[in-house]
Amino acid sequence: MNAGTMTAWRVRRPGPMRTRPLERVNTPVPQPDSGELLVRVLACGVCRTDLHVAEGDLPVHRPGVTPGHEVVGEVVATGPDAGAEFSVGNRVGIAWLRHTCGECAFCLRGHENLCPQSRYTGWDADGGYAEFATVPADYAHPLPSGYSDTELAPLLCAGIIGYRSLLRAELPAGGRLGIYGFGGSAHITAQVAIAQGAEVHVMTRGEQARELALALGAASAQGATDRPPAPLDAAILFAPVGDLVLPALEALDRGGTLAIAGIHLSDIPALNYQRHLFQERQLRSVTSNTRADARAFLSFAAEHRIEVTTPQYPLARADDALTDLSEGRIAGAAVLLM
Repeated sequence: MNAGTMTAWRVRRPGPMRTRPLERVNTPVPQPDSGELLVRVLACGVCRTDLHVAEGDLPVHRPGVTPGHEVVGEVVATGPDAGAEFSVGNRVGIAWLRHTCGECAFCLRGHENLCPQSRYTGWDADGGYAEFATVPADYAHPLPSGYSDTELAPLLCAGIIGYRSLLRAELPAGGRLGIYGFGGSAHITAQVAIAQGAEVHVMTRGEQARELALALGAASAQGATDRPPAPLDAAILFAPVGDLVLPALEALDRGGTLAIAGIHLSDIPALNYQRHLFQERQLRSVTSNTRADARAFLSFAAEHRIEVTTPQYPLARADDALTDLSEGRIAGAAVLLM
């Protein structure tokens, strides 16, 4: 890399991964604006949301955007008014949420994840599929010790959004949690729930994913549409498959809640009130996260060791990593290494 340039991936034209929507480019290293940090990327997680951006499931917010929002990096420069929390040489995390207005009703009541002016790394601004990235200092995260860069990267979205999903699912103490889909976020969330005393049942299509679930302490693992061996007090749907909403709701016990963790979901078939919602079952969405969620989860990770399964790819193979994710060939949470 020349002094003023870097390697980065951009979404050239959103479409299925078989059309190779990403292109690798040589581009100037970004400069931090006021209040921002410039970070040398050490590792970047490969999230299903990156896949939605690349394939066009999400609308284009920034043409030619560089994906990636699970970034572990080292601060190499600070812009004016970046504050004193981070200094050159610090290891920091860059996550999905990048900006909120701080003034709307949602922000003022602690629901900044619902801010209409919210902006996101790897969607509204260039992210971590690159050698360098910027982040507003107010939205950068200190990272817990005891983890490698590779292990930390998936915690910054897969971990955080899974943690918020667990809160939204309102799992009672010692209750039974169903997890539908068992990729990067789910395999972290399962460990959090088990550490909190839950009994976890996993429904997912891949044999490798089922084996991982059992190895991490799940009480059972079966096919994606199979009924778990006992009624569930709560469930989280991680797979972006609307058809799974129905079996997940049917698996809930009275008063149970199903939280949908993804930013994108295929259409949900028609619900039958008696079978799917009666007896005070609830269906809830999950939208991004707050910085408070991120701090709470990263503090939890500092106190409870989370085992993160991280297939690794060099930055030069970012398109292959997304293709493997699209094809269901990844167990755990893939990470790009610089």
